[in-house]
Amino acid sequence: FGGDLMMGRRYYTPYFDDPVLIHNDSVLPDSKKLLAPIKPYLELADMAAINLETQIAATEPTQRAQKGVVFYSKPETVPALQWAGVDYVTLGNNHTYDYLDEGLISTLKALDDYKLSHSGAGLTEQEALKPYVYKTDKTDYALLGYVGWEGTKKIKQAANSKQGGPAFGTEKNIVESVKTANSNNQKAVIQYHGSMEYSNEPTRLTEQRLKSGLDAGAVLAIAHHPHVSQGLELYDNKLIAYSMGNFLFDQNFSSTQLSLLLYVWLDEGQFHRAEIVPVYVKGYKPTPAMDLERDNLLKRLTTLSAKRGTQIITQAGHGVITGKPQEKSTNEVKVLASKTKTHLIKTAEAGTLIEKVKLPKDVKAYRLGTNLVNGSDFEQFDTFDTNERGFAFDTGKVELAQVGFDSSQSLAVKLAANDSAEVAMKHFRRVYLNDAPVTFKTDVMVNQDVTLNLYWQGRKTRQKLFDAFENSPKNLISSVELTANKEWQPVEIDFNSPRIGYRSYRVIAELVSKSSGKTVAHIDNFSLVQWHTAYQRSQQPVLTDDGSKMVNYIGVSNTSNQALSVELK
Repeated sequence: FGGDLMMGRRYYTPYFDDPVLIHNDSVLPDSKKLLAPIKPYLELADMAAINLETQIAATEPTQRAQKGVVFYSKPETVPALQWAGVDYVTLGNNHTYDYLDEGLISTLKALDDYKLSHSGAGLTEQEALKPYVYKTDKTDYALLGYVGWEGTKKIKQAANSKQGGPAFGTEKNIVESVKTANSNNQKAVIQYHGSMEYSNEPTRLTEQRLKSGLDAGAVLAIAHHPHVSQGLELYDNKLIAYSMGNFLFDQNFSSTQLSLLLYVWLDEGQFHRAEIVPVYVKGYKPTPAMDLERDNLLKRLTTLSAKRGTQIITQAGHGVITGKPQEKSTNEVKVLASKTKTHLIKTAEAGTLIEKVKLPKDVKAYRLGTNLVNGSDFEQFDTFDTNERGFAFDTGKVELAQVGFDSSQSLAVKLAANDSAEVAMKHFRRVYLNDAPVTFKTDVMVNQDVTLNLYWQGRKTRQKLFDAFENSPKNLISSVELTANKEWQPVEIDFNSPRIGYRSYRVIAELVSKSSGKTVAHIDNFSLVQWHTAYQRSQQPVLTDDGSKMVNYIGVSNTSNQALSVELK
């Protein structure tokens, strides 16, 4: 199973100066390129399913629902999905009726013409509630799809007695559909589109509906819509995935770019095993997550699933759920607390969580935090035939360089005399903690003296995106003087995130030449660390919320020449 997919909007008309990913004269080959990095994973499954969160049409339909955001993707989307290994799509979501009957008819026709299996929507309520039946040698599975809300008073999106659309996932509809499958000797698999966007937990309504469906006899429940991943739960030995996050989507803020593929093994409907493949939607393209992105995703799923009594064991960079208790190994990481106070906790195995912190005698306290910037170490900047789209810089002055602080790549900023250039978060950080302590951390190596100015820029609650980029003031946080040196120099700047009135913010690092000659500045580990705990002394960390359990950075109150020890499990 994969999460939300659409191939429209910014794939054709990207923001800023990003390259176009789908061209009108090469839609099919371009669509295949988007799926190429994940194709080997999809092909392994007997049945690969995704949530098709778009209508299919050659040109934008003339009918349009009165709503702010509508999606349509070209018909070539369908054969591209089949080429990549997708066998089935669910249409039970809030974009299946964006262009009303006109868009729904063209969508169903395209899927039927290409013979891509589907369910979850129809031109009548009865059609929408009808499952697609997937047959194996011993078991027939009824694949059901639902949207969690019918729309507003003015705009009805779910199928009813008067219109078509996605199936409405009321508890009554779900339970009755499952019981019908039972009576036909079919095992029901539920896919449900609900809960709140960008949240850590499903709504109670989502949870109750899914569990009621399982109680009625369904064997598996997969949910989506929040655009971020949520935890998994083994409920009566039946698996629930509360949110799959994005699969192939053009959202440009970092919290929506970490998601998963989920393999589920069912033996005649009985849960046997599940495996999580971390996915990084890099440059709007699904890729296998590596390094910090993989670690962050597995930490998130492990933390949120543990709250529901479900254990995820990490094996070779994937997460595994068996339902059988397994002892997790403990490993100890040494962090040298010299020169700087903010340190990445480098883990041998992705997804491990902090158990204990042992401080040297001369360090008074520590705090724990998370880096909010994907791709911040620039190591995977250009892998999988796609570049990072999360950084803004002048391409005439900044380029990728094959030298790094503790790795092989960085950004090289080339300045003429008395010149300046910016390296910034391209997109506003949409999901952040208000009024939280934050540290900007980077490593810089320069051949001439430079000044580094750090700014923050906010997007106000009701402000349009491009108005914020063009008109919001850049607020100076601090300036740091860097002297010419062949060694890497750490930069740490503390500030507090916006408290109220802002929906998002970003940081901008400006490098200013102070020399009459040419300046080359290498910048690496462009990190924005949001602190989830106050300074503390206890070996057993005080972890008060989910964020404090998913951390990958430790900050100490004072520098030291002694190493501190972090115990991970």
